Amino acid sequence: MAEDENGQTTKRQVPAVTRAIAILRFLARSSEPAGVNPIARELGLIPSTCLHILRVLQDEGLVEFDTQTKRYSIGIGILPLARSALQKNTFSTLVQPHLSALSGTFGVTAIATQLAEPGQMVVVALSQSSLPFRLQVDLGSRFPILISATGRLFAAFGPMDEDALRKKFEKLIWDHPPTFEDWLAEIGEAKKRGYAVDRGIYISGVTVVAVPIFNAKGQMIRSLVAIGITERLEDDDIPKLAEALLAVRGEIEQMDITTGS
Repeated sequence: MAEDENGQTTKRQVPAVTRAIAILRFLARSSEPAGVNPIARELGLIPSTCLHILRVLQDEGLVEFDTQTKRYSIGIGILPLARSALQKNTFSTLVQPHLSALSGTFGVTAIATQLAEPGQMVVVALSQSSLPFRLQVDLGSRFPILISATGRLFAAFGPMDEDALRKKFEKLIWDHPPTFEDWLAEIGEAKKRGYAVDRGIYISGVTVVAVPIFNAKGQMIRSLVAIGITERLEDDDIPKLAEALLAVRGEIEQMDITTGS
């Protein structure tokens, strides 16, 4: 930490660390390995600087390098770090039995997500449905922050104005894309009801119900989500499922574990 001219504590920038994190996040998002130049171009880095950072990350096992294609990908060395973070996440530990109960009662896949970085939410706990299911969800899976039911909640309770939402909305990928106006209406409905529903919009034949979890500052930082096959969930099942999710949230909040920023 450092102090400015007014004596206020400020964060000291460490560019090399910031760039390394940006590279790791880029590789984690990328569906295919990438070369130095595309990585540098995407992140606005000087190629030589990007290469030096990649080599250090490779030495630490956080990045893998294919000598034939000359491309980099996220390394398995990241797994112990991720596993340790999940194991030490009190929220994940406490919510897990509740998710298992929801999954068994309603025949859904129940997950808990957490805001991990700008624009991303990550699955930190889950209980898979025993029924055949199309959407593959794993611990650590990441999704755009504004997609599906949880996305409507982040839009409803987050800081973005309509112009910012429109720009983000245009980049979202849906099986059945709604119009921006319809999406805004659903966001308003989600804010009024306190939960959101995506009935086959994000993924055909899949219904997603989500409730928000807030920290002590009133910021939405997590969500509880139930994912089921649409034809198995009747219209009157949705409020019951939402009520069950809200009940779980109430129990979690009583444990006072949602106060993290």
